[in-house]
Amino acid sequence: MSTSPKGCRVLVVDDSNTIRRSAEIFLKQGGHEVLLAEDGFDALAKVNDFEPELIFCDILMPRLDGYQTCAIVKRNPRFAATPVVMLSSKDGVFDRARGRMVGCQDYLTKPFTKDQLLHVVQQLAPSQTGVV
Repeated sequence: MSTSPKGCRVLVVDDSNTIRRSAEIFLKQGGHEVLLAEDGFDALAKVNDFEPELIFCDILMPRLDGYQTCAIVKRNPRFAATPVVMLSSKDGVFDRARGRMVGCQDYLTKPFTKDQLLHVVQQLAPSQTGVV
């Protein structure tokens, strides 16, 4: 399989099956490789093997929320530079600020469109921006 500059590895972490599947469909239509995780613990178990170039992470999840998940990922030197985008149904200043404090690069409000999702990937994923 050739590594075309078009696609990148994206991890989608959300406890909602609907959101995970929507994101997966949109991202695959954009030519990206997608791995799904249903919560923060699931994501942390998969991140080392999958080595995502970009992570979409829901904020409100059971056991380990998105802020905690992002903070743990960012503490690992291998993934400190990996962009994390928080997903939330709330679009509050406090949520955005808290996300920035734990190291997230962007914030996407649910429900999102295919264009919104792919635009964020294009803006943030290293293989999309020419920075590898």
